[in-house]
Amino acid sequence: MKERTRLQPTGEIDVGIIGGGVIGLSVARVLAHPDRQIVVFEAETAIGMHTSSRNSEVIHSGIYYQPDSLKARLCVEGKHALYEYLDQMEVPHKKIGKLIVATSENEIPKLEALKTRAEANGIYDLEWLDQQQVRELEPMIESVNGLFSPSTGIVDSHSLMIALKGDAQRNGAWVQILSPVLEGEVQEKGVALVIGGKDQSTILCRAVINCAGLSSQDVARKIDGLSKESIPDKFFAKGHYFMLKGNSPFSHLVYPVPTEGGLGIHVTLDMEGNTRFGPDVSWVDSVDYSFDETCKKDFLEAIGKYYTSIKEEDLVPGYTGIRSKLVPAGTQDQDFQIQGPKDHGVSGLVNLYGIESPGLTASLAIAKHVLTILEE
Repeated sequence: MKERTRLQPTGEIDVGIIGGGVIGLSVARVLAHPDRQIVVFEAETAIGMHTSSRNSEVIHSGIYYQPDSLKARLCVEGKHALYEYLDQMEVPHKKIGKLIVATSENEIPKLEALKTRAEANGIYDLEWLDQQQVRELEPMIESVNGLFSPSTGIVDSHSLMIALKGDAQRNGAWVQILSPVLEGEVQEKGVALVIGGKDQSTILCRAVINCAGLSSQDVARKIDGLSKESIPDKFFAKGHYFMLKGNSPFSHLVYPVPTEGGLGIHVTLDMEGNTRFGPDVSWVDSVDYSFDETCKKDFLEAIGKYYTSIKEEDLVPGYTGIRSKLVPAGTQDQDFQIQGPKDHGVSGLVNLYGIESPGLTASLAIAKHVLTILEE
């Protein structure tokens, strides 16, 4: 059998970060230093074109996640760090609070379970509301009970990414768009990456952080010398968002109790006060952002349980997003997977898989976690 030709690097850097979404940029920010050569390799024409810009832009408080999971710990830690960073950098955001509502008596135990789980995650500021108290906060919402989370907020995700990118670049990091990873190889001094684009090159990276989001598993499989058994399966959950015509009747985020595969079709507001409903959940085999308007009927049914004034003509198509899932349909709980050398045996390589919600909220804490893995 003919021996495979080894990659011949033409350059060398300290850290190669694969993926220029909010996670990759957060990692670049925390690692950037004038004495380090750090490059973010982004395959698309701009930063954050996938999960980072196709979500609800919610700053989560840490209610939903399995206690002691990475999601729970990094969401709670990340929330505090993110609010501090947003204030410091004057990134547009609002701590507007969130209502989670039960629309029938049989949903009340689910609300109670959420409050118990939140407290297990160190969240003690949830307020139990009766029907009248919910009405006082949101007059248009129908419910039997509710939970109010005062520490939930919204953020302009694009402005956040611009701030993170600027921070990283001021400390010497580079962000290269149109730079897909075509191939990789574990070598004695690091991981060699073949970077595509206008001028293809092979770069030896003493450390590599794979933050490629929806493509993380695909990138990992291109790295010769990384055990393929360490790479988890991937599944895609697609979600649609509809926009509400006219002025918003809501002052807070409004969520139903969680559903299988997601948090239910909920009300979110953007920084301009526009109202979005979504996402739903459908399982797809590939990244496809086309909008299927036939799902409007399901949206109207779901929204109508808590906002009975909704009419078909009120909803207009917004956008779609795709979540990176590590478990198939029918399994709700999944944790982030952040694998370092102790997990796969490759020195200097960190692979991030399944970074879905609350990845935006947890982004700064995830970056700190990656730094800890590298220091170990």
